[in-house]
Amino acid sequence: MQQLLLLLFAVLLTPFSTDAQEIDKSLLKGYDAAFVFYCRSSGETISVDTLRSAQRLAPCSTFKIYNTLIGLELGLIKGPDDHWYTWDGVRRGYEAWNKDMSLREAFRVSAVPAYQILARRIGHDRMKTYIGNIGYGTGDISSGIDTFWLPREGKTSITISADEQVALLNRLLDGKLPFSEKNISILRDIMKVTETSKGTLYGKTGSGMDVEGKWNLGWFTGFVESGGEVYVFACNITGGENPSGIVAREIVEDVLKAKWLL
Repeated sequence: MQQLLLLLFAVLLTPFSTDAQEIDKSLLKGYDAAFVFYCRSSGETISVDTLRSAQRLAPCSTFKIYNTLIGLELGLIKGPDDHWYTWDGVRRGYEAWNKDMSLREAFRVSAVPAYQILARRIGHDRMKTYIGNIGYGTGDISSGIDTFWLPREGKTSITISADEQVALLNRLLDGKLPFSEKNISILRDIMKVTETSKGTLYGKTGSGMDVEGKWNLGWFTGFVESGGEVYVFACNITGGENPSGIVAREIVEDVLKAKWLL
């Protein structure tokens, strides 16, 4: 009886190590998915499909993580809640974009027009230099300074894999990218998605559309702090019905909850 109680106590204390070796694929909702999950303390990596995790795809709005940091580093953005984006009065399909916004608001609603203006202000040469110093995916921004992260039919855009997304975020958290602690702290603040009694989730979604305006690519990448540990993740989905960043986020949250990390 005593041995049974000791075993039960050990299991309760180590929820990650008991089921870390795999991810329940039923949580992927039938999509073609790359899911990379990295424990920063142990160095253990879980990948549900190593081939897909190495496949480079357009980052979509997950690039806003680095667009934000570059803008902060260059002084083009002052802080998370200062007035930043002035709406140009053009009504767009997403009502949340049709107003003036702070950085926090623009990041939360993934306001493409705001970040396109920021990319233009950064300019081709400075953007190219930062992306090269970061080591971001293919590094190709030749399709246009305000569109290179967006998938478009017949146009080349920068691409990055789930493996690379995780490696890059890990280097960011290690302080090995060319950004100040102050600006990384601002990014962390606006990346915060949700907090529960078990953990705090930080991340950014990204979604791609086909020529007919239907979702065909979803991303969610970020990290979670739970039980004194930090886990970095990247998930992308294609195939199935309307794969989007919202769905990718739902998948990640379901996996984290199943692992008692959120």
